[in-house]
Amino acid sequence: MRSTRLTVMAAAAVLTLAGCGGGSDAGGGGGEAPLTLPGVDDYLNAPCPEVGTKPATDKEFTYWSMWTEDEPQGKVLSKAIRCFQDKTGVKVNVQWLGRKLLTQNVAPSLNTDTVPDLFDQDISQVRAAVVAAGGTQSVEDVLDYKVGEGDKTVRDVVPASFYDMPQAKQDDGALFSVPYEILGNAWWYNKDLFPDLKPPQTMDDLFALFDKAKADGMAAIAQDGDINFYNAYFFTQIAARYVGPGGLSEAAQDKTGQAWKTEPGFAKAAALVERMGDGGYFIDGWDASKFPQVQQRWADGEAAFLFVGSWGPSETREYLNKQGGDKGISYGSFQFPTPSDAPHKIVEQLPIGFSVTKKAAHPEAAKAFIAYVLNKDILSGIPAVADNLTPRPDLAVPDSLKDVKAALEDDSAERAIFMDGLDGLAAGKWVDNVFYPLNNDLLKGNISAQQFIDGLAAKQAEFWKAAG
Repeated sequence: MRSTRLTVMAAAAVLTLAGCGGGSDAGGGGGEAPLTLPGVDDYLNAPCPEVGTKPATDKEFTYWSMWTEDEPQGKVLSKAIRCFQDKTGVKVNVQWLGRKLLTQNVAPSLNTDTVPDLFDQDISQVRAAVVAAGGTQSVEDVLDYKVGEGDKTVRDVVPASFYDMPQAKQDDGALFSVPYEILGNAWWYNKDLFPDLKPPQTMDDLFALFDKAKADGMAAIAQDGDINFYNAYFFTQIAARYVGPGGLSEAAQDKTGQAWKTEPGFAKAAALVERMGDGGYFIDGWDASKFPQVQQRWADGEAAFLFVGSWGPSETREYLNKQGGDKGISYGSFQFPTPSDAPHKIVEQLPIGFSVTKKAAHPEAAKAFIAYVLNKDILSGIPAVADNLTPRPDLAVPDSLKDVKAALEDDSAERAIFMDGLDGLAAGKWVDNVFYPLNNDLLKGNISAQQFIDGLAAKQAEFWKAAG
C-alpha cells in the first residue's frame, strides 16, 4: 500500500501495492520454527477457515471499501468476503470505492438512510471525516469476538499498542477502529550499496551518513517534493521526539499560536530541518519533481537514502520489476535517531482498520466480519499478497519490512501516529493553510527555522480566528 492521505495526489502517491511472491522467512524467535510467507496463489486458493463469532440474526451487511478489487489488499479482502459468506450464509454487499471514500461517500451519507454498515481507512482520516461528525459507533465489543482459532479473541491476537491510543477513540472514550494493517515509517537504503552501514544513534550520526554519501559523489536524500506530507515527515518526526506523542497536535490547536514559541523543542526540531535543507543533501531537482520520479531515481541508485512509509519497498520493487533485467534492491531501513537533548524515543505507526457507522442497520454482522478478517489464515494475505504489515505478531513478515516491524514492536519506544494526526485537524484545512506552505519553505531553504516558528504562530492564530 501507499499512505492514505486526504488528497488525490496522496492517494496516487501511497497506495498501489505490488504483489509479493511467497517464500521469505521471518524469524520466529524463542526456538520456534521460522514463520514463512505463503505464496500468493497458495494463499488465495487455500481453504477458508472457520468463523469464530457468527452473527445471530443479521443475514447481510454493507461494506464500503477504501481499496479497489484488483489491488492486493482488495484481493485479500475479497477472499475474506467469499469465505465469510460461505461459512455464515451472510451476504456481504461490498462497494470498492477507493481512497476518497470518506469524503466522497461515507461523510455525505451520514445524514441519509444509505450509510454503510462497515467501512475502512486509516484512523487519522476516519477521525477527521467521520468521528468528528458523530458518525461512528463503538467497536469495543469486537475485541472479545472470537477470530476462528479456538477460543482466541481479537484481544488475544492483536496487541493493545496497535489500537489503544487516543487517536482511535471517540470523544466518549470508546474505540472506533479495529486495525488489520499497520503502516510504519523508516529511512530506506540498499544494503548492497552500503553493506557496512550501522543505524545512526544520534542526529550527528545521521548527518555523518549524509556527508559520507555526498563525499562519495552520491546525493544523500531522495525526496519527491510535490508531496506535502512527505515533506512534513522530517519536522514532525524530529519534533515528536522533543514533545512526545500528542504534543504537535496540542500545539496546533492553540488558538493563539504561541505554543510553537513557548515550547523550545519545536525550534530545535526546525533547526535540524533547516540544517537538512541548507546542507545540499537532497537530490538535484527534488523540489520540482513529480511523484514518483525521485523515488524511482533512488531505486536506480542515484541517492543513498529515502524516507517514506513501509510501502516504499513494494512501490520501488514494482517499478524495478517493470524495468526488467536483474536490477533489485536489498532493502535495509532504520528509524530517525533521537536528538541528544530530546526526551522521547518515538516510533510512528498508522493503523488502517474497520469502523462501524452509528446508523448501521447490521452492526452485528459487520463486527463479526471484522473479527474474521483478523483470523490468522485470512490476515496472512496482507504480508503475503500485499507485502505489508499486520497488527498480529505471529504472522510472517516480508524480509524488507523486518526492521520496521521490530521498531513497531519495540516496547521501549513511545508510539505516535503519522504526523501526530496534524493532517486530520479541521478536516485537513489546518495543514493545507498553515503548516504545509511554511514547512515546504523551510525544507527548501527559503526561510530560517525561526521564520518557520514565527510563521506558524502567526498563521495559526489567523486560521483559528477565521474558523471561529
